[in-house]
Amino acid sequence: MRGNSFRIKVPGSTSNIGPGFDSIGIALDLYLTIECTPSDEWVFTQKDIDKQHLPTGKDNLLYQCASEVASKYGYHSLPPYHVSIDSDIPIARGLGSSGAITVAGVELANQVLNLQLPIEEKMLRATEMEGHPDNVCPSFVGGCVVGYYNQNQTSLHFTQKTDMEKVDFVAIIPPFELRTKTAREILPQELPFVQSIEGSAIGNVCTAAIFQENYTLLGELMEKDRFHQSYRKKLIPHYNRVLDLMKSVGAYGTFLSGAGPTMISICEKGLFEFEEHQWHNEFPEFEWRILKAAETGVVVE
Repeated sequence: MRGNSFRIKVPGSTSNIGPGFDSIGIALDLYLTIECTPSDEWVFTQKDIDKQHLPTGKDNLLYQCASEVASKYGYHSLPPYHVSIDSDIPIARGLGSSGAITVAGVELANQVLNLQLPIEEKMLRATEMEGHPDNVCPSFVGGCVVGYYNQNQTSLHFTQKTDMEKVDFVAIIPPFELRTKTAREILPQELPFVQSIEGSAIGNVCTAAIFQENYTLLGELMEKDRFHQSYRKKLIPHYNRVLDLMKSVGAYGTFLSGAGPTMISICEKGLFEFEEHQWHNEFPEFEWRILKAAETGVVVE
């Protein structure tokens, strides 16, 4: 078992990318960092003063994820550490905050127990906990990941594109949260067969467009999603206004990031980097962040 200090850095992510519901995700340069030092007991502290209400003991989600991994490999306890947490991933905004915690928890168990798990196995453990691969897989390996999780066979299949240097991701982050549970509950239990076929076709072409770097085509089709955005936009009062605004200033396309409420526009690299736009006037209460795809996933130092 490991007995020295170490640090784990995990990128956040955006998921779904329109029709890639529960299957397509992209790692972004927002990060969760945890610094781990051997201790007499498990203690979790937050560097951000606004997050110091979060659990400080074994009821912390990081520990719970690590403990679940440990039990998978026959361990009933984990050697205690003091864990200092620092994150610039907004909570409950659709930018992979819970996925990053799950990834960090898996890696935490891997390190303190010296499990030496291969990356594919770590990704599977995280996907089991999350229920879908679209956030956790990019956070593990970086870039864009298209994944399929077979819950019945407990298997994970994925493919990856690391290089997305030609585009920026403009995140439009509103000042309110939207819990994934709420965003899931608004979705229908079933879709008509014809609608499912159409949604699948759109998703297939979007995947091809990502790997061919045809971002004009990707932008056009990801707004035609049939699986979740038309339902969830009822929970996002600004949805149509943001869509129209970003199209008018030259974005390839805009999609609901994860379960929302953040929306992300994919744009030509550098298009908005040095300019002020009308968005600040129309949505002064929103946070606007120009992000890039993180080519590297979780890092342990």
